[in-house]
Amino acid sequence: MTEHGQRIVTLPGGRRVSLAWAGMTDVGKRRELNEDAFVALPPVFAVADGMGGHSAGEVASAAVAHRLTKATEGAEILTVDGLVDALRMAVADMIDTAEEGELGMGTTVTGVVLTADEGEGRVAVFNIGDSRVYRLQEGELVQVTEDHSIVQELIRAGAISPEEAEFHPNSNMITRAVGPSDDPVPDVELFPIETGARWLVCSDGLTKELTDHGIWYFLTEGATPVDAAELLLRAALDNGGRDNVSVIVLDIAAVGEAVDEGVEQPAS
Repeated sequence: MTEHGQRIVTLPGGRRVSLAWAGMTDVGKRRELNEDAFVALPPVFAVADGMGGHSAGEVASAAVAHRLTKATEGAEILTVDGLVDALRMAVADMIDTAEEGELGMGTTVTGVVLTADEGEGRVAVFNIGDSRVYRLQEGELVQVTEDHSIVQELIRAGAISPEEAEFHPNSNMITRAVGPSDDPVPDVELFPIETGARWLVCSDGLTKELTDHGIWYFLTEGATPVDAAELLLRAALDNGGRDNVSVIVLDIAAVGEAVDEGVEQPAS
């Protein structure tokens, strides 16, 4: 599954932002079912990685993708409260559709949304689980989100190193998820909207197969979001493809000055 597009959006304060993006997902080489889902439609760019056995993970991630997609309708920004409301409605959908024994279903979700803070447009990075968001700015790659996982807690406590975490037997165990057992309030961090920023949203099917250097390499090699997403996805599959793999690459291609709302602007 592949989605890509371009759009000019007008942010609070009147600034016009040019966006280009691509989203892709693949079942990988060892799984029979793709339990990942993604949304790549302004103002929401998000990846959900389902879990729960059988088809339950697919149901959970699809519920999140559906509600986040609904939240984009007619919207150029999404508030943090609106994001949380969408996730809570997704949990209600999971409960309504769950079959016996499936109430343990859940999904990670992470992404970026265009939002507003104090009347200005912002990028809100949000996360529940161990899918990740990275930012590439002026050649520097930064992992913005922190995993909600057993191994991350061990790293934070100094019990293991990041290198040891890659081979830890509990590397797949997460401590937070979107599902019936938790209130889905994500960690959120706000960033200024800056021209030249390239954002990567991905499931752990990518980060299991690529180091941060590998991610940096393919993000910088891809001239467009489509090119970069294809390079990342292909590399993850070539390196083993042990899990479902989902990636979204979002470029903030240009940031314009505030526009005079009294003057008619070209259609975007």
